[in-house]
Amino acid sequence: MRAISIQRFGDPRGLAVVDVPSPVPAPGQLLVATEAIGVGGVDAVIRRGTLGGYGFRAGIIPGSEVAGHVTAVGDGVDPAWTGRRVWAFTGVGGAYAEQAVARVEDVTALPEGLSPTDAVTLGSSGPVAHFALAHAHFTEGESLLVRGAAGSIGIMAVQLAAAGAAAPIAVTTSSPVRGDRLRALGATRVLDRAGEGPGSPAEFDVILDIVGGPDLPSFVDRLADNGRLVSVGVVAGFPPDDLGAKLITSFRRSRSFATFSLDTVPEPTRNSVREAQFAAAVRGDLVSVVHETLPLVEAAEAHRKMDAGEVFGRIVLTP
Repeated sequence: MRAISIQRFGDPRGLAVVDVPSPVPAPGQLLVATEAIGVGGVDAVIRRGTLGGYGFRAGIIPGSEVAGHVTAVGDGVDPAWTGRRVWAFTGVGGAYAEQAVARVEDVTALPEGLSPTDAVTLGSSGPVAHFALAHAHFTEGESLLVRGAAGSIGIMAVQLAAAGAAAPIAVTTSSPVRGDRLRALGATRVLDRAGEGPGSPAEFDVILDIVGGPDLPSFVDRLADNGRLVSVGVVAGFPPDDLGAKLITSFRRSRSFATFSLDTVPEPTRNSVREAQFAAAVRGDLVSVVHETLPLVEAAEAHRKMDAGEVFGRIVLTP
């Protein structure tokens, strides 16, 4: 089968189309013929080689989520899965391919009316946004800032917070056009990447940060008393080593910083939320924002667009 491999860490030119043997489902796994592949920010971080300490090696097939139909099952898996349309989490890698394997616990059946493209746009980002807001103990009426709101996680966080009657919902983004699109999804304040803009609140009860990078400490300064900043991504790289000093210097304000990963949520719980969000998308209560659909062989172009900051929503690859 055809797949995309990271032959060289760094810029997108290190991605290459390769022919590899088709995977065989191990016990407890399903084999999915992919129809849509989600391109996420973590894929770019891995490809750049900046996510140190995780042991990634050249030759890895990137990507973590696909949608398609099940063509085979491993031992111990109900054969009734065969032929079903599904969304699947493949782990940290393995998704940029014509076929992919996933544990049955990491597979969610697609409802009628939800396309594979919509599934990989919502399947990871929706639950991450949901549980990250819960991790921040975000409650109705609190003010929220979503830093890096033009990506799929940020877009979902804005929609979920708006449904929860947050006041206000501020977003950071790179252009007025993107700001207008985020307003249409529920944002009430549009700020620049530094968090500045007309009518900007000085402080926020909750900040959901998808960006990371060297400017993260300045957003700690934007937390209100008892404010909580939850980091769910590092697309701009790791924050500086003195991040903790920002918290200590404002000790009397009881600010807090936390990280969040969906890996810490029990599988049945996150699967239940995903199913509910898929159903909400079919009803039109959640909007799937797809920036562009590209052929699998143009994965390097998809990553170039992400690195250039051109993407609003999610790019989806199709075999």
